[in-house]
Order: sequence, then structure tokens, then C-alpha cells
Amino acid sequence: MKRLRILRRWFMRKFGVARLLCLAILIGLAALRVADPAAVEELRVRTFDKFQVIDPRVKTARPVTIIDVDEKSLAKLGQWPWPRTRIADLVDKLTGLGAIVIAFDIVFAEPDRLNPGEAADTIRNLDEETRAKLRALPSNDQILADAIKRSRVVLGESGLPYVLTEFDKSLPVTGLAMRGEEPQPFLLDFPGLVRNVHVLEEAAAGRGLFSIKNERDGIVRRVPMIMLAQGATMPSLSFEMLRVASGSGTILTKAEKAGLQSVGVRGFEIPTDNNGQIWVHFARRDPSIYVSAVDVLEGRVAPDRIAQKLVLIGTSAVGLLDVKTTPVDPVMPGVEIHAQVLESVLTRTELSRPNYAIVAEFLSALLLGLLVIAFAPMFGPITLVAVGALFATVLMGTSWYFYTQHRLLIDFTYPLASTTSIYLTLIFSSFVREQKQRRQIRSAFGQYLSPALIEQLAQSPEKLQLGGEEREMTIMFSDVRGFTTISESYKHDPQGLTALMNRFLTPLTNAILDRKGTIDKYMGDAIMAFWNAPLDDKEHEINACEAALDMLERIDALNQEREIEAKDGGHTYIPINVGVGLNTGVCVVGNMGSNLRFDYSVLGDSVNLASRLEGQSKEYGFPIIIGSRTAMAVKDRFAILELDFIMVKGKKEPEVIYAIAGREDTAQSEHFQRLRNLTIEMLTCYRNRDWDGALAAIERGRKGDDGHALEYLYKLYETRIRGYQESPPPQDWNGAFALLTK
Repeated sequence: MKRLRILRRWFMRKFGVARLLCLAILIGLAALRVADPAAVEELRVRTFDKFQVIDPRVKTARPVTIIDVDEKSLAKLGQWPWPRTRIADLVDKLTGLGAIVIAFDIVFAEPDRLNPGEAADTIRNLDEETRAKLRALPSNDQILADAIKRSRVVLGESGLPYVLTEFDKSLPVTGLAMRGEEPQPFLLDFPGLVRNVHVLEEAAAGRGLFSIKNERDGIVRRVPMIMLAQGATMPSLSFEMLRVASGSGTILTKAEKAGLQSVGVRGFEIPTDNNGQIWVHFARRDPSIYVSAVDVLEGRVAPDRIAQKLVLIGTSAVGLLDVKTTPVDPVMPGVEIHAQVLESVLTRTELSRPNYAIVAEFLSALLLGLLVIAFAPMFGPITLVAVGALFATVLMGTSWYFYTQHRLLIDFTYPLASTTSIYLTLIFSSFVREQKQRRQIRSAFGQYLSPALIEQLAQSPEKLQLGGEEREMTIMFSDVRGFTTISESYKHDPQGLTALMNRFLTPLTNAILDRKGTIDKYMGDAIMAFWNAPLDDKEHEINACEAALDMLERIDALNQEREIEAKDGGHTYIPINVGVGLNTGVCVVGNMGSNLRFDYSVLGDSVNLASRLEGQSKEYGFPIIIGSRTAMAVKDRFAILELDFIMVKGKKEPEVIYAIAGREDTAQSEHFQRLRNLTIEMLTCYRNRDWDGALAAIERGRKGDDGHALEYLYKLYETRIRGYQESPPPQDWNGAFALLTK
């Protein structure tokens, strides 16, 4: 036992707690990479996105043309869907111009609504002879099927997350040959499938899914080449086009126990990830490969735009909603993604992420982590930063080299993040040791300074001096309404009054602190607080308003408890009501006071206005009154109601003031919007001296104000208006009302 203790002490002196902790972190990070959760994958794919943004694929050939059902075509030929006869004309035109393969990024799932037979049954007042002639005509679907038979056409189909109809086994599917493991367990699986009408499916040379599953963040990075749809193994639209163009009868898959490695047809082997997806090497959007469908139909297309090309028929029209986001373009028509896949494969520029990439990333993370654990504590901070920068440069440079020279996706973020985590852990252990030296400051000042200020002093003792800084802040004043009446009921129980104050000040304080506020001071039953100091808060206006609403909710909960207690105890219940004033502006914040005693506080005109606004909450009947700068910053997040244009005592400039009536759900309600519009109408009439119009707006508001939420406001304006009717304001009156009290 003694030898064991000696060995343990020697081991701890030799390696230290920090190194042991780093070894545990290294093992944990290795397990995290094996699990590969969403956050780790997100970091990796975002890095690959950045590579493509910096160096997208450069087009050396344009083997694909997109026939675009664009806004121009819709404007000229009418809304979508077009009659199948027009689609047949489009296929015949493209076939005549020499298209190698024609594919539809569109599904014809239902019979044409303009088929002659359907017209015979639906058009009224037709004689029987005309109906018979219509029924004798071939259907539009048959006309399109005949056009498809005369060409090489691949029809698009769509996978669904649910089963819509049973799989029709009588329709043809593409043949599949396998090398190695069966691919089905690894493929993306769509429970449902939308196919084309029967006559079209039988006429087509091929059928492929155009469904693309966006990744978690909505960006298309990988496109499946082969998928499961309603139990059937099916190629993608672009892969099926390659099969038809190459004359292959089947598609070939190569798979191992970890998943797919590649898919192929005659003349092409395409590397995929283990789920059968290709990493698309995107080029920037290329308008030159688009040809308007109406130009093809009207014969205005040069033959070389179509001849010997793979042709995709799709849409860029905004109203048809086929747009995707890619690493290089936030808005790309879905049909162009299929074109980008074909271009990458045909020009041999597709990206790949081989299985050995994961092994290389894993081993580099372990090696670099062990090197940092072994040698980092021996060097000074400057040397460590230089070596760390060198490691980071080598990792990023290697990854970039493989991307640009070999089109391989090798992730540097995992080994870099792993090594950085270990490095930061060693720094943190050093930081912990330094914290022990600061305990003396915390102990000396902890009895009479705020925790935030104590921490600042512990970090920077030179701040222990008078002075402050200017910054924009949001200030809050809150006060209990009618507290004198409440305190009188406790005149024989001062301890009970103290307990009550603690009882309501605690939830109010917590509401402020939970929303990143700083308590400045308590003034009896009142609280002064502020936001955006000492720590920065970019949403200080929103957090202050949320805190104010939280305060009201917590006081309501407290009142419910007190009412029950009063009923059970048989004593009088007096509810607690709180008024809150909020204002945003530039203030001076810092250590205020004397050389002997000071505190972290805030001063400025904006502070005074916040105090005045709190005092007006009882006059306007709303518990939360805010200044105009606060209101403008939060108007999209809360139900804001303009109240008045006032001149507070001690100020020369008038201020528009507002009330917060609730959060965003209240703002979106029809009831609030109607009352707000009536209030705006009333204020507009009032400021334009249209006293009768203002009174009429008030009466309409009263009829719709079932909860009498605006009654105080209506009465206030009625009183003013009656006074102005008897004694009109001066000609230069700007609508502002001067407050006589603070």
C-alpha cells in the first residue's frame, strides 16, 4: 500500500492532473468522432462548403442543356401544367434538333385534364355527335407517349415520406447488378413514390428519381445516385440519363460492409459515400445552359444548343417553387443541380470522400493530441502559439491540397478542434492556479461590492478608481402601486412587512437577472436596474422588455398565492401591482461615489426619463411604459401601443411614449391590431385638433375593448379633449402634453 501511494505521488508529479485530464479528453473526443453527432458533421461539411465557395468547379465543357419552363414561357403559353400535346411538341422538337437523351425534372402523375375524352364528359351543351368525335380522338397522354417512343426519354419520379399508392409492379424499372455487399441497407429510403401515368412510363427509355434530400441546414451538398423508393431500388434522374446515354441495360453497384463505394454504368464509375450519394462539385450558376421552352417550341434555338447534348426539362419559375440552396449559390433551380451532377461526372471532376479519409483524420488527431500533452507544458506561451499556428497551417494546407489537386474531401476541423481542446485545457489548468492568487481580493471586497464588480476588480485591480464610460443602455425603474396602503395593514407587524417585501422583491429581482439585467439599487419597494453593462448585451432592449413582462407574470403568481393564504387565514387581501418604466439611451456607467465609498451605477438623462415613465404607468392604465428608442428596437417582438407625446418635467424635448401590452402572440391577434388601429386614429385626430373624430374613435374602441384594457387611456384623453374644446390649445401646439409632476 505504501509503495502504491509513493508510485501515485511520483506519477502525479511526473505527469500532473492537467495531463491526465487531457488524456481523458483525447479519448472522449475520439469516441465523439466515432459517434459523429450532428454538430461534428456540421463543422465538417461547412468547411467543405467554404472550399467550394473559394474554389468552385470551373466549367471546361457544357454537355448539358436545360429547357427552362421559365417566366417568359409561362407568360407566352399560359400557366402550368401545359397540355401534354404541347409537351409532345417539345419532345419532338428536341429530338429533331439532335438531343442525346431528354429527361423530365417533372412528374406527370395524373392524366391530362385536357384529354379529349375528359372534355367530352365535362363540357356542357355539346351535341352527342361532337361528344362522340371527341371521345374518338387519341388522348393527350397517348400523343406524348408516342413522342417519347420516338426519342430517348427519361421520366422523372418523386420519392415521398409517406405511402400514397401501392407500388405498381407492372411498370418497368431499371435493372441492377451488384458487386460485393447488397446496397439496399445503406440507401436513402423513401416510403412512398409518385410515378407517371401508366402509358408514359411504358413508353419511356428510363425512369429516375429527381428527389433530393436537403441536409439539416437546408443546403444541398450530396445528391443520391441510387435510392430505395417504396421498396424498389431506383436510380436518380441524372444517373438514369447516363445509363440511357451509354446504352447500358443495368446499373452496377460496388459495396462493402461499411457501405457503398461507387455506382456505375458502361464507361463511368462514380465514387459515392456509403449511402450512395455523390459529393457534387458545384460550379457557379450558369445562365448559358438555359434555353427557354417557348423558344424551342417556336423554333428560335440554334441547333448546336441541343445537338449531342443531354437535355433536362425543368423550371426556374419562382411560382413553381423548385429552388435549392447550394454551397456556392443561395438560390439555384433544382433542375440545375441535376445538370451539375452530370457535368461533374462527364468531365471527371466529381468530388469524393474515401473511407481512408476518416482513418487519416482520426490518427492525425491522436498523434497531434499526444504531442501537445507531452510537450506543451515545457514551452512558454509564445512558443506554444507559434507551434500551434504551424500545426493549424499544416492541417488546413493538407486538406486544401487534396481538395484542389485530387478532388478529395479531407477534414481538418476534427484534428484541429481536438488538438485545440487539449491545448485550451492545459491553459485552463494554468488559469485555475492563477485564480488562487486572486482570492485575497475577492475576500477583501466581497462584503460590500457587487459580485460583477468584484470579478472585474479581481481581473483588473487598476479599475479600483472613480470614473465611468459612455454606452447605450436600457434603464428600468419599477415600483409597487399603493404600497402605502399595504404597509399600513402591517403597522402592528413590521416583521411581516419585511417578509412581504422580500417575498415580492425576490421574484422581481430574479426576473431581471434571468434576462441579463444588473440590479443598480433597491429603494424601499422600488427597483432600479439596467442592461448592457458591465457586460455587453446586443439585445438589451428586448431583454429588458422580456424582464418587465416576466415581472408582471411572477407578481400575478404571487398574488394568487397570497389571495389563497388570505382566504385561509381570514384576513384582508390587498393585491400587489407593479408599475415599470423602461428607456434606452446613452448613459455614463461606472464606479460612482466618493473616494471612500462608491458603487457601480449609471447616470444620465435617459435614466431620469425612465424614472418619469415609471411614474406615469398608473395614469395611462398600463403597467409597462417605455420610451421611443426602446419601442423602435422591440416593435417587431412585442405588442407595442403608442400612448402619448409628452413633455416630462425637467426636460425641454417632448417624447413619444408607448405601452407594452404583451408579446408577439398578442401583437399578431386581430383584437389587439384592431384596438391599436383605433388608438392610432384617435391620436391622429387628437393631434390634428379633430376633437369630434378623436371622441368617435374612443367610442368605437370602447365597443371592441371587452376587457376594458384601454379605459384609463380613453378617460384620460376624454378629459383632455373636453378641456381643449372649452379652451383650445395655442396655434403652435404640436400635440405634446406637459406633465406637471414627476
